[in-house]
Amino acid sequence: MLFHVLLRALLFELFFQHASAASNASASSSIRAIYLFKDVLKSNTTSLKTSGFNSVIIFGVGILENGDIMYYSNTPGSNDTLIASDGGYVGGTALSDKVRSFKTGDTGINRIEISMNSQHVRELTSSPGTGAETRLYRNFKALKTAWSLDAVNNDDESLYDVTSTVAFAKMLGTIGYKYTGAPYTNSDFWKNVTTQSNNGLHEPNLLLDRMYLQCYDGGSGNDPGSWQTALGMKVVPLVWVTNDSKPSQGTTATQARSKFTSWNSKSAVAGGGYWNDYDIEKMGLSYTEYGEVLTSIFP
Repeated sequence: MLFHVLLRALLFELFFQHASAASNASASSSIRAIYLFKDVLKSNTTSLKTSGFNSVIIFGVGILENGDIMYYSNTPGSNDTLIASDGGYVGGTALSDKVRSFKTGDTGINRIEISMNSQHVRELTSSPGTGAETRLYRNFKALKTAWSLDAVNNDDESLYDVTSTVAFAKMLGTIGYKYTGAPYTNSDFWKNVTTQSNNGLHEPNLLLDRMYLQCYDGGSGNDPGSWQTALGMKVVPLVWVTNDSKPSQGTTATQARSKFTSWNSKSAVAGGGYWNDYDIEKMGLSYTEYGEVLTSIFP
């Protein structure tokens, strides 16, 4: 009798754990993102981890002419740092520990991306190419491991070369990355990149699985619904938080709530996000307020 009681208790516990896991997965299915413009060694990691965001995109990573990778400083008092060279991680343990910590402990973050433009991508994918023996491939593989990365975000705003972009995306996919875009214009380019990168692939195994649509500054007139139709996939609209760089493009938490609610009601989007953490901290804004906007609209 006791055996059967214990067995039932064990089965109930297993069922509860399974149900809880499924519930948590469902609860975090919407994308709640924030771009990290500030040096991650100096940003408020605790607030970023506990304010409702589930995706962080680290801005300022770039490829050098020889295929090495830099993390460029956008913060006074910080220095540019070489983070991958000749197939190895060289950015130091303090930086790698800080980045990896976004997904550990008391956190809602389950995805870390790095954002870069297309500088040197066309030249390097042409020669020496994207094979596993190349410096470019080995550097991105080493960085993925060191920083526990999930995706590379393409912030191309000038080159727009489909062939090299797709070749680069597929190389990253071979390593184990996802690939994402951050368009503000040129929907034809992004449509071609999306179609060719995902050719033959289906959900949930898409290579290019997210589009973070800039809906501020040069993209202030963008309509997420129109972009979703053009791309054939849902997008994540981004707004710029209150800032002193371009105040007219700033968005308060209240204004963000209105924008995200309107976009999502007209044409359901994949989530929402912000540019950027540097301004939140510089302007003394509230991570909690901005994060709560996303959790309430995109649970």
